[in-house]
Amino acid sequence: MRYYSPMFAEIPTARPATPLLDAVDAGRSLRDLTEAELDQLAHDLRGYLLYSVGQSGGHFGAGLGVVELTIALHHIFNTPDDRIVWDVGHQAYPHKILTGRMQQMHTMRQAGGLSGFPKRSESEYDTFGVGHSSTSISAAMGMALAAEKQGIDRRVVAVIGDGAITGGMAFEALAHAGDVRPNMLVVLNDNQMSIGYNTGGLATYFAKIWASKTYITMREGSKKVLKKMRPAWDLAKRTEEHMKGMVAPGTLFEELGWHYIGPIDGHDLPQLVQTLENMRDLKGPQFLHICTRKGRGYEPAEEDPVGFHAINKIEGPKADSTPVPVPAAPEQKPKPKLPKYQDVFGRWLCDMAERDDKLVGITPAMCEGSGMVEFARRFPERFYDVAIAEQHAVTLGAGMACDGMKPVVAIYSTFLQRAYDQFIHDVAIQNLDVTFAIDRAGLVGQDGPTHHGAFDLSYMRCIPNLVIGAPSDENECRQMLYAAYQHRGPAAIRYPRGTGPGAFIEDTMTALEIGKGVVVREGSGTAFLNFGTLLPAALEAAETLGATVVDMRWVKPLDEALLRELSTGHSLFVTLEENAIAGGAGSAVSEFLDRDALEVRVYRAGIQDSFVEHGSQGQQQAQHGLTAAGLLAAVQARQGAIEAAKPQAVSVQG
Repeated sequence: MRYYSPMFAEIPTARPATPLLDAVDAGRSLRDLTEAELDQLAHDLRGYLLYSVGQSGGHFGAGLGVVELTIALHHIFNTPDDRIVWDVGHQAYPHKILTGRMQQMHTMRQAGGLSGFPKRSESEYDTFGVGHSSTSISAAMGMALAAEKQGIDRRVVAVIGDGAITGGMAFEALAHAGDVRPNMLVVLNDNQMSIGYNTGGLATYFAKIWASKTYITMREGSKKVLKKMRPAWDLAKRTEEHMKGMVAPGTLFEELGWHYIGPIDGHDLPQLVQTLENMRDLKGPQFLHICTRKGRGYEPAEEDPVGFHAINKIEGPKADSTPVPVPAAPEQKPKPKLPKYQDVFGRWLCDMAERDDKLVGITPAMCEGSGMVEFARRFPERFYDVAIAEQHAVTLGAGMACDGMKPVVAIYSTFLQRAYDQFIHDVAIQNLDVTFAIDRAGLVGQDGPTHHGAFDLSYMRCIPNLVIGAPSDENECRQMLYAAYQHRGPAAIRYPRGTGPGAFIEDTMTALEIGKGVVVREGSGTAFLNFGTLLPAALEAAETLGATVVDMRWVKPLDEALLRELSTGHSLFVTLEENAIAGGAGSAVSEFLDRDALEVRVYRAGIQDSFVEHGSQGQQQAQHGLTAAGLLAAVQARQGAIEAAKPQAVSVQG
């Protein structure tokens, strides 16, 4: 029997009836459910997932695609004693619902609520904390080897998507496991977003055969007999590989030392259960390839899996829906929608490509997120999406720069961390002309500590030959990208997630002078030195304090001449950045003042020495004193300390 959950045409705004899911949440064992009950549970789980994500917002397309797989894994394996490691974690919402967190799903990605990714401190079922891709096989392999070393009878499963398996780290782990041969299972969730597969009755037929206990017994028994007759063994092995190669894409995995099964229908719950049950107790590295559909069961998400990768909170009807007469308000024109910084970059990239046919755009699987869709459409021959391979993206750009091209590498701050060696060795040491457009710099909100761009200024500032810019608004971002592109050498421009203050974006591109800041408010006593998009907060605080505000623009090189000039009329510098305080732009200012023996106190406002949990960007900024109120309070406290430290006049009576 094949079961397919009925299609949902819209996201329910009222909680759907989920009797079997409620029973499992109340303590009924999922492992005891019958085949028919498992089918009903899949329907309940899919409906509740749609409802809960509609209440909180978050990732859900990938989760809808693994409803049946999640149920089958928890039905067959003795979790949490057996380990399930989810790669990236976008698809782990059904797992969270089934593991005691159903009643907390409305808090997803909110301050103090559930994380949007698996998190070890949140549940014993979350065996490995994730957020970046391609780590699951390595982590699961470590767990399997640890169990083996300690004599623990434990099963370990890694679930990885067809996008994540393109990452080099995943293939490093696959190759190592084929040599070490741990007892573990990798489930490749192929949701038709990346790699292809063979379909049809023949492939399904052979997949059933290869997963059957009869075939596995014959296979293992034949090994013992035929290995004594080497020519016969070699012939039998080659025959099996060629048979699999004709009907399934498993030859590569078999050559790496894995026992490959698949592809099978990842929405056929009975077949999934049977296959996992057959594979559960096999020794050595096992590989199961399943085919699913991202957004399965919700029609809009199936039609647009990229657009419905995640959604915002959906406002439902109020408890009292009785219409209340309201006086007609004067008609107002809707406010124009502000562009996101990624859109500013995408527009600049297209404009620059029109001018310079040597420009090429490179991204590690972040075409949509980095605003490169239009560039990819208009300049397909100059667009390179290298999949989830950040190291390759950077070195590819380096190689192109060696031979006369002008590469622009668009990458999230948090993902550039994965290519740090390539950044230094392949680009900076050779002083190659590569421009880095670093998106999601600073605090990103609900995605939490794995996705904040909290360290890029610190880890880039120490690299020689590198120019680093931090624009304060949309137009400055455009002009700074142009300046970085014109610079002959490595340059990085970092900008945040979301929209800016709404600055007018000039069509004309002007190369801002590298290493030069601009005073945007004249004052005295205190000078705010702003690096990035927190300029409005600095201006608001400065109005109360009568302080100077400087848009520094460039973190490296610093505008040292301007800092010397400011040091003569100000007793306190307040550096402002959405980056870790340690080693960031504020540290650069302090180091300069110390080098030149300038007597100015410095207060460094930035991200404190902690990993910032999920919440809204506003909450996170307030938590770290990066609002006007936070800055005002910090400066007033320091001004009081400065006054108290001044020598007091002594009255002498005689």
